[in-house]
Amino acid sequence: MNRPFRLSVAVPLYNEESVLPELLRRTGIVLDSLAGGPHEIVLVDDGSSDRTLEILEAEAAHNPRIVGVALSRNFGHQAALTAALDHCSGDAVVVMDADLQDAPEVIPRFVEKYRDGYDVVYATRAHRKEAWWLKLSYFLFYRLLAVLSQLDLPLDAGDFALISRRVVEQLRRLPEHNRYLRGLRSWVGFRQIGIPVERGERHSGQSKYSFRKLVELASDGIFAFSIVPLRAAILLGALATILAGLFTVYAIYVRLFLRRSPQGFTALVLLITFLSGILLFFMGIIGEYVGRVYEEVKARPLYIIGKTVGWPPSRKLGVLSPESAATTPMTPTCPAPSKDGTE
Repeated sequence: MNRPFRLSVAVPLYNEESVLPELLRRTGIVLDSLAGGPHEIVLVDDGSSDRTLEILEAEAAHNPRIVGVALSRNFGHQAALTAALDHCSGDAVVVMDADLQDAPEVIPRFVEKYRDGYDVVYATRAHRKEAWWLKLSYFLFYRLLAVLSQLDLPLDAGDFALISRRVVEQLRRLPEHNRYLRGLRSWVGFRQIGIPVERGERHSGQSKYSFRKLVELASDGIFAFSIVPLRAAILLGALATILAGLFTVYAIYVRLFLRRSPQGFTALVLLITFLSGILLFFMGIIGEYVGRVYEEVKARPLYIIGKTVGWPPSRKLGVLSPESAATTPMTPTCPAPSKDGTE
């Protein structure tokens, strides 16, 4: 007999005390409308400094579908998403942010496409209710990454998506630290489709992605899926060498046949300054790649679990125990200590 379809909703949390109750309410209504079950909501507290974890524990105490994972500190959005994927047990997983810009009401549309045979169903942002400069930045970034990447990455597609169990398992096998999950999702392959979704305004609170963090995420996407910056250094160096060779020939001709030295001291100083800046710029590019290799070589865990809360009965029936989820995920992590203090 076929086992009922089970869906997991994976959500990272960071200082989301104002939005968490509404998130759980709306997501719960959507899961109640889906056939199969028991469905679950896996929430990962990424070192929040407000009452997020307290609210999560209180909700988990009377809601058996809630699975809570508290990290030992703030490891970042992508690490928290990875932790959520490591603790999901459903046949498919919906990845979404907690701010309700990703509307839970879209989930049934994802499930419908999943039943049509797609392993990845991602949302493409048809319209964004955000500041104009932020919308412009996203627009330019996705198109720049598409040009630079050797992989066919969908435009205007964020983390909001449904992914099948076999895609989740493949993502868990990828140990890299500077993670760009929406790119890794495309790299894994399988049948994928996008559906247009209007991205609403944040429900409450403030965005946890500062301009600096957005730049870091964009850098992770570019450096993880493209070596074009390195090749650009080669091409620019070759061009500079050719131009220098042509100028040398010109200088020799002027000296030997016209009996004078080429003029242009100011132009020469400007050229040297320009090329020095280009050289330092590409040294920084190379440093970024080397630094990322260094981070991988250290092989530190992606995150450390402080505690888990609200493990539902389905986990105790052998679907996925908290011990196995916390201690043996494929992505590098550190397990939560047991109640007696041992590991």
